[in-house]
Amino acid sequence: MRSISLPDVPYGATAVRPGWPDLPDGLRRAVAARLGGQVVTVRSAGGGFTRAFAALVTTSSGATGFVKAAPLKDPTSDWYAREAYITANLPAEVAAPRPLWTLVESEYFALCLEPVDGHVPALPWSPPELDATLAAWSTAAEALATPSGELLEAGVPRLPDILRTEMSWWSEISAGREPMPRTAHGTVAPTHLAHLARLEQDLPALVTGDALMHGDLRIDNVLVDKDGKALLCDWTWPCLGAPWFDTVTLLVTAFASGLEADSYLAGWDAPAEGVDGALAALAGYWLVRADGGPSSASPHSRQHQRFSGEQALAWLADRRGW
Repeated sequence: MRSISLPDVPYGATAVRPGWPDLPDGLRRAVAARLGGQVVTVRSAGGGFTRAFAALVTTSSGATGFVKAAPLKDPTSDWYAREAYITANLPAEVAAPRPLWTLVESEYFALCLEPVDGHVPALPWSPPELDATLAAWSTAAEALATPSGELLEAGVPRLPDILRTEMSWWSEISAGREPMPRTAHGTVAPTHLAHLARLEQDLPALVTGDALMHGDLRIDNVLVDKDGKALLCDWTWPCLGAPWFDTVTLLVTAFASGLEADSYLAGWDAPAEGVDGALAALAGYWLVRADGGPSSASPHSRQHQRFSGEQALAWLADRRGW
């Protein structure tokens, strides 16, 4: 086993969110009414990188729901509405919390999802929890190989287009249109820039497909319940492409955990050049974002991006023998 690398802050403690008393009175009354009783406990979600409300809410009657809420003027409210639509239309085989209801009150949008008695996996990954997560994703990927018309109506982008427009940073750096991020100095990036750019440029052709992907499959978007079953959360950014790209994204933290990340790719039909291209594109995206100064989303966003970018680049260097 290789050495283990851990982020500065555990993924279950990255969020900075408003508390229940910070929400408008009208919204609190409406949520309590929908749940059918006086709210007695509110347990804020510690993971994630938004400043919106997200908490497990329990009433005096014992009713419980995972409630997310954001002001209508905040783009997060649109994300929550999108998540509600997508999760409502996922196939039954996909292990994910489903929406119970939505409401608009006091200039806020609120989404209530099925509660999950579970936890965000801790790093380093335990092999059983990683196995459970990959099993859940494999089942989901199979069920989403041909997405329904309802899911496509959400306006799902294609992964190759996302890569060309949002994740081609080594190409921008190589062309002199973007500086080498400070976070990349001391890595293999400066000496292998041309190679990274080529891997990035070749990647879109390797991830073309019509399957619906999660689009943001990372450790803090996973919950493991008391029975050891993994559920996949936060279906806000699905796209169409090759499902193995999501698997690579998830396995960056498996590499950081000292596990043989490549061994977990068996059965995903991931071409070697595609895996390398995915790691290059992810590393460039994360490291450039980490160089962007303080984030308004979470004080821990940049450390997550720096850690993820460094680990993706280290995994790529390991695969390439750099």
